Amino acid sequence: MLRTSARLSDGREIIYFDESPDAVRVLEDPRGLAPVESTSTARYDRLTGEWVGIAGHRQTRIYQPPADQCPLCPSTAANHSEIPSPQYDVVVFENRFPSFAGTGSPARIGRFFTTVEGNGRCEVVCFTSDHNATFSHLTPERVGTVIEAWADRTAALSAQPGIEQVFCFENRGAEIGVTLAHPHGQIYGYPFVTPNTAAMLRQVAEYRTATGGNLFGAVLDAEIAEGVRLVAQNEHWVAFVPFAARWPIEVQLFPRKRVADLTELSPEQRLALAPIYLEVLRRMEGVFDDSLPAITAWHQAPVHEGRDDFWLHLQIFTIRRSVGKLKYLAGSESAMGAFVNDIPPEVAAERLRQVPLDPAQSGH
Repeated sequence: MLRTSARLSDGREIIYFDESPDAVRVLEDPRGLAPVESTSTARYDRLTGEWVGIAGHRQTRIYQPPADQCPLCPSTAANHSEIPSPQYDVVVFENRFPSFAGTGSPARIGRFFTTVEGNGRCEVVCFTSDHNATFSHLTPERVGTVIEAWADRTAALSAQPGIEQVFCFENRGAEIGVTLAHPHGQIYGYPFVTPNTAAMLRQVAEYRTATGGNLFGAVLDAEIAEGVRLVAQNEHWVAFVPFAARWPIEVQLFPRKRVADLTELSPEQRLALAPIYLEVLRRMEGVFDDSLPAITAWHQAPVHEGRDDFWLHLQIFTIRRSVGKLKYLAGSESAMGAFVNDIPPEVAAERLRQVPLDPAQSGH
């Protein structure tokens, strides 16, 4: 893989990840943009023990432009986009409207009101130059390039002062709130450990103290042994609907051997990931004869804590609960954080297994 780094006209970094060692990319950005100014902060909620990001400058970000003005497509004479080159494989660049940006600013600590600067970094990952593609129909080779880009950026952001956790994710579909239709994901470098990760770390620590074992590994072994919620597996990965799935169709994808984050995946694990990842996505697309508004989320160990026990895993879920119907986060979910799922996980797993696939697309 060829990695080429450059700067956009406002100073933001852009990195090309190309499958051909002979790839030549246009690096000069002719737009003459003003430097990005971020006003983001993070505020601590004393009642819940959670951090909340505040980023008022993001109200002005680009919202659903027409295809011929897409800022994530390769640049043309008529559309100078965020990507100066007229072609690319995978590209990563700093978000022009970041939720978090900057390094190392000190906290303002109060008795009830504690604020830190929104230290961190937000990046955009374009999976392909094809505006009309979806991740599920990329080639395994292209998915492998994306995985390499994720691992590269996880290492880079983890080394940046002030970042406590790195999150690689994709929002897919207008129903999810996607503002740009081009197939892309994002990477957040947070200045705090996120609430869901903090909750997992507490559970894992309690299990370690009580049993001496790893909770992630114990749950994975139990899912494999019970089998009813398994969706797909290969030599290095296992995909299953979790026992307490919150979403109508939700799959978690675990490596059989524990690693803390994407940087620790072995070459064999990386090679085996692409086909089963694609299989899970295609099975999810086949459950309902409708669009698949979905979120894919890489759960990685924080940068500075819990790394000896955390188990990297991918969560993929959709808010689609039936044809023409969505799962909304209403009173119980939004106010109380108490999910109610209309589809039993065992039923969801069976539906996923029954989706017919071209044998050439199978991750087995």
